[in-house]
Amino acid sequence: MYRIMLFPHEMDTSELRRALWAHRIGHRFTEETEGQVLWLADPDQHDALMQLLTRWQRGERVMPARRKRASGTGGSLAVAFRQAPVTAAALGISLLVFGLMYLLGDIVVAMLTIVPVGIVNGSLAFGSLTDSIASGQVWRLLSPAFIHFGWMHLIFNMMWLWYFGRQVETLQGSGRMLMILLVAGIGANLAQYATGTVLFGGMSGVDFALLGYVWLMSRRAPHSGFFVPQMLVVFMLGWMVFTMTDMAAAVGFGNVANEAHLGGLVVGLLLGWYYSSRARRL
Repeated sequence: MYRIMLFPHEMDTSELRRALWAHRIGHRFTEETEGQVLWLADPDQHDALMQLLTRWQRGERVMPARRKRASGTGGSLAVAFRQAPVTAAALGISLLVFGLMYLLGDIVVAMLTIVPVGIVNGSLAFGSLTDSIASGQVWRLLSPAFIHFGWMHLIFNMMWLWYFGRQVETLQGSGRMLMILLVAGIGANLAQYATGTVLFGGMSGVDFALLGYVWLMSRRAPHSGFFVPQMLVVFMLGWMVFTMTDMAAAVGFGNVANEAHLGGLVVGLLLGWYYSSRARRL
């Protein structure tokens, strides 16, 4: 990262931050003792950043022209969704599935579990993953990621998906985000299924993959523009370890897809190592 300018603590830089993201200029603001520091990820974007900064200091319009009709929070969200369509689509599908589960009940869950689920002679019966794939039900490899079993489960997973996924799409494009979503989602689901579990769901495996990816990119290729607070990394990894202990079950968090979390994290670290290695050679 390249230090560009120092701003006073009390200065409102929110519009400048939004404009930098809107113009796809990789950057980072840090809070230092002396004030807010603006850092630039790619030196090739230095001239574009300085031009934008000069216009902002003059009080001129700095948002792209396509935002002209957008107003208020709704307009800002619409632009954010256009900048991160894969992340927005994953979030939207998760919300849709959650709503359908509320309206239609277990039939939605049965359609999206990693293998078919039914009731035979009053007991739950599970199909075979091999047979499901052979019959064309390939969506089951990924679909459990869109199942959420409660509001808190949904909210936390969507919050981290939006936080990390938007970074990936803004800095490296929608293709990279789609690849991470597919590989991590399928990898996390297969890791959980390998333990003999069938009734599981959630985007947390993808979230942990994104955490691992963004963290390694920020550490091994700081010029890439990625950033994740170190305390957030500690918190999420600490939470993953906590849910693997007996204490988690004692306080009501026993039914957690721990292997999906771990599988997603491993996928994210592998992808992060590969792509950060490529970025360091550029």
